[in-house]
Amino acid sequence: MLNKESVTDIFFDLDHTLWDFEKNSALAFQLLFDRYKVEIDVSRFLAVYEPVNLQYWKLYREEKVSKENMRRGRLLDTFIKFNLQFPIDFIDSLAESYIDFLPLNNYLLEGAVEILDYLQPKYSLHIITNGFEEVQQRKLTNSNIHHYFKTVTNSERAGVKKPDPKIFYYALQQANTTSQKSIMIGDNLEADILGAEAVGIKSVLLTSNHQEKWQQTTIEKLVQLRELL
Repeated sequence: MLNKESVTDIFFDLDHTLWDFEKNSALAFQLLFDRYKVEIDVSRFLAVYEPVNLQYWKLYREEKVSKENMRRGRLLDTFIKFNLQFPIDFIDSLAESYIDFLPLNNYLLEGAVEILDYLQPKYSLHIITNGFEEVQQRKLTNSNIHHYFKTVTNSERAGVKKPDPKIFYYALQQANTTSQKSIMIGDNLEADILGAEAVGIKSVLLTSNHQEKWQQTTIEKLVQLRELL
């Protein structure tokens, strides 16, 4: 149970928690396919790509693939499922351009700005993300929410990825706070929730994108945080 009286700091995941990754990614792929003349329907592509991408992110968190191999492999594996083959140089160009296009659209999840406006006067707000540093800062800036956060911890700067305890300890140190005074809010049970709980940070699971079960505090919409904090 959350004890809001003892809370001073709130840590948010970014993608799928505040930043509408699915919508923004779909728009980026549409632009990408138009630019590179890839003749495949984006919605059909995404239906196959999204589970492949989630699996590659899991491998990336577990240090089983590099950033470069993840970016390349998730595209290669998806195109293979459509019986499409492209030269590696072309795949790498697609992968690089996708990263460039991704922060061009910056839709936020429903209620994101409303809840940040509600929380900021009461708490110090922070970000902990496994996303790539060069992209995440652009997302925060382009979506005009960067000013809400006192610190932004990313896995590249911390040297480890969620759910490794070291990234949470690093974030706590950057925020000059303790686990007992903090709450983590995220959509990924393994990376955000179990990772935070392992270092003593109470957590809230947002289940609007992935219907994962968590026996503790769960919300379906960000605005439900008003009832908790």
